[in-house]
Amino acid sequence: MRAVVQRVSRARVVVGGEVRGEIGAGLCVLLGVARGDEPAAAERLAGRVARLRIFENEEGRFDRSLLDAGGSALVVSQFTLLADTAKGNRPSFTDAAPPEEAEPLYERFCDGLRALGVEVATGVFGARMEVELTNDGPVTIVLDSP
Repeated sequence: MRAVVQRVSRARVVVGGEVRGEIGAGLCVLLGVARGDEPAAAERLAGRVARLRIFENEEGRFDRSLLDAGGSALVVSQFTLLADTAKGNRPSFTDAAPPEEAEPLYERFCDGLRALGVEVATGVFGARMEVELTNDGPVTIVLDSP
């Protein structure tokens, strides 16, 4: 499982011209689910994202988490994060979990954030989406589940 976590001042996802998820300050999380990922990995990764200290304290140091800052999360499924480009210019997505395996783990990740008290907005799993965000910092971190 791979998460690209971006600290944002605002973010939203649009599907078919309609806003489907929108947040103010918080994190935009692009989430890719790999073949063989387990439900426990989704929960652990949600905890890591929620506790990742990438929000500034009063001295301007990264010392506060999403939980500390009281921000929201916009979580967008993105199987292309598992692309393998080792064999040329056309990416292979064989490492990405098929939709019937990936969607429950994506939902488990979102539920894991909610269980920690994070307000979660989402896109539409498997849909073609437009993600709009203002990266605050910019701050972008890539997390992989073990």
